[in-house]
Amino acid sequence: MNPKSVEDFLESSAGAHFSGLLLDESGLGKSELDQPTTSNAESFHRQPFIIGVAGGASSGKTSVCNMIIEQLHDQRVVLVNQDSFYYDLTVEELTRVQDYNFDHPDAFDTEKLLTCMENLKLGEAVDIPNYDLKTYKKILPARKVNPSHVIILEGILIFHDPRVRELMNMKIFVDTDADVRLARRIRLDTAEKGRDIGTVLDQYSKFVKPAFDDFILPTKKYADIIIPRGGDNHVAIDLIVQHIHTKLGQHDLCKIYSNLYVIQTTFQIRGMHTIIRDAETTTHDFIFYADRLIRLVVEHGLGHLPFKEKQVTTPTGSVYIGVDFCKRLCGISVIRSGESMENALRACCKGIKIGKILIHREGDNGQQLIYQNLPKDISDRHVLLLDPILGTGNSAVQAINLLLQKGVQESNIIFLNLISVSLYIFFFLVLSIMVSPSYS
Repeated sequence: MNPKSVEDFLESSAGAHFSGLLLDESGLGKSELDQPTTSNAESFHRQPFIIGVAGGASSGKTSVCNMIIEQLHDQRVVLVNQDSFYYDLTVEELTRVQDYNFDHPDAFDTEKLLTCMENLKLGEAVDIPNYDLKTYKKILPARKVNPSHVIILEGILIFHDPRVRELMNMKIFVDTDADVRLARRIRLDTAEKGRDIGTVLDQYSKFVKPAFDDFILPTKKYADIIIPRGGDNHVAIDLIVQHIHTKLGQHDLCKIYSNLYVIQTTFQIRGMHTIIRDAETTTHDFIFYADRLIRLVVEHGLGHLPFKEKQVTTPTGSVYIGVDFCKRLCGISVIRSGESMENALRACCKGIKIGKILIHREGDNGQQLIYQNLPKDISDRHVLLLDPILGTGNSAVQAINLLLQKGVQESNIIFLNLISVSLYIFFFLVLSIMVSPSYS
């Protein structure tokens, strides 16, 4: 093996490192798979995790947001308040501001809010209006908000518009007793805004409570998580932050494709990738560390096979409830690179049947010549498709199409892959386990 040619090949394939791709049920026709996907890949960027926090006025939404931000100290987090998107009051409205319903959906400039959130999601900086609750108008300067890993959108009616809801990865509703919310509102408005209790109670009964019953409470059904007692519920906040950390640990492609899996990067994995990418690495070391990585890929791929519960008796006479491996399994290697993964598969699955597919491009007309040697009962089996390098994806597409023609169910195909060019991941509707993705 020529170390220089190996390095050139790996560098040309620099990008996401896969350990498994499983086709989903929706299926793609050949004509769809053959369409170029450059524009999609070029427009791909890191997606932020957007959290919506809704609930009644004085329910503790701000406290929940602050606690989440405090615990996500290792991430870039920005908070966007729906209150910033109130419409300016007209001169006529200002003369009777006590009769203006600030808790009604029409009080907010939802189109402006939607535009800002969409731009943040696209990775663009935005200017958030600076609304003065004393003059009831926007004032300058606006607040410049840069793209971040986590965006928290907080407000009483952020779940009301379905377009805004669709932008969210997590929706939280802070559910606090009405008496507690009223007591907090009285304390806030009398102490900070100088209002008398009578005015506060009048506004509450006239606008706040009816708006909560008519517009805010009905959106509770859209919440993924409901937090009783607001910021006092520390257990709920801790669980939410743990979930956010888990989601942030996923690769961006996993957030787009639910059937894409990435092997979590460790220093061991990065170290092995460093060795196999080094032009100075000997052939012996290249093979050794490549085999170690391939073994990880195979093990993770096997973890996505179906299983059934099985009870066994241990040597001490105890009953152990475990699982039984899938029996109807075979491997198919794409000649020639796929053969490098066969030893790892045999080491993990004793006596497994392995077939072969040869895909060869003849001339410049793009015509494919395919040689196949597959198990006769392949349509009844789960298939591990072996191809360590995903370049253009052409060979993988042809191999998968052949398996489909042989009657293999899409849901029964697991595509095991080590190094992939992220540009061509878009060729597949796949479940993927990625090792250590990067973009060149």
